[in-house]
Amino acid sequence: MEIIAAIAISFASVFILKPFAEKVGLVDKPNARKVHKGSIPLVGGIAFYIATMFACMLAFPSEKLITLFLISSAFVVFLGVLDDYHNLSVRSRIVSQILIASIMVFGADIYIHDLGNLVGLGSIDISVFGALLTFVAVIGAINAFNMTDGIDGLAGSLALNTFASVGILFYLANQQDFIALPIILVCAIVPYLAFNLSLVPGPVKKIFMGDAGSMFIGLSVIWLLTLGTQGDASKTGEAAFRTVTALWIIGIPLMDMAAIIYRRVRKGQSAFLPDRDHLHHIFLRAGFSSRQSLLIIFSLSCVYSGFGIAGEIYQIPEWIMFVSFLAVFSVYCYALIRVWKLVRWVRRSTVKRIRKRQAKLVSAKHL
Repeated sequence: MEIIAAIAISFASVFILKPFAEKVGLVDKPNARKVHKGSIPLVGGIAFYIATMFACMLAFPSEKLITLFLISSAFVVFLGVLDDYHNLSVRSRIVSQILIASIMVFGADIYIHDLGNLVGLGSIDISVFGALLTFVAVIGAINAFNMTDGIDGLAGSLALNTFASVGILFYLANQQDFIALPIILVCAIVPYLAFNLSLVPGPVKKIFMGDAGSMFIGLSVIWLLTLGTQGDASKTGEAAFRTVTALWIIGIPLMDMAAIIYRRVRKGQSAFLPDRDHLHHIFLRAGFSSRQSLLIIFSLSCVYSGFGIAGEIYQIPEWIMFVSFLAVFSVYCYALIRVWKLVRWVRRSTVKRIRKRQAKLVSAKHL
């Protein structure tokens, strides 16, 4: 029942919210960094939050943890709407995200403390210091998914992969208490993706999720990953999967954010300065279309998640999974630093091939 509700409410909310958003100016207008055509309503995030809220009320009518999740999500969606409408400062966004994270840490009493056996010397438990790490993780996840929202379908597709992967891991661990939550989130996002990718015929040609959507996704991801890796103290306290597996599940957004921040800091720039150096920008400049870039990045994220899930199924030692992640991340950073040379070479080669083909056509006409 909750699955049908999530899909139906998400779909209907778009039609209800679109004229309201256009009336109040909650739209994304093209500029130097945004090359889309016309003003696009920023209602996707609000729509799939509303769908998630009502579906969760059906699936978890009296679950305190889910109630706190929905409350914190409501605040982050409201923050995102304000940012979409007024373009808030970095400081105000970070302070607000810290306050929202406190609902998770102090209200729900779930935070990252058990890091697992990452170095092969036994499980690492950082105890109360885990609360600080969780605040950092919340801010990181929210901004990681916010940074991926650069081409149609990308942030939603990456979220779809992450939520589906968590659902699979809950199922494999026979954790039935909260398995409905990632399923609901998947169902709530699917209608948005259909509209965002212009797959739905009718009056609503395209919508964006806005910061409200990307922030809601990031917060939902960290709630699920913390719950999955640390367990629910009010119930069994057993984790559904290991902490290192969570790294692989959000590998693409995490690596992209970390690499970009590292590059910006090296240049003496603000870590939150908008630019066009993200992974999807690189594919676009290399000559791939938006849809091709989406397919490649989404496929890569599925490979990452698949490796993480396989490591969980076959119980590959955590330290091996962690070292492998660091190795992949190092290669990613190395490639990202030097990728522009490759992109320029590819573009020059493409131009040369086009010119040769045109020259042959001209010669053929003269003959």
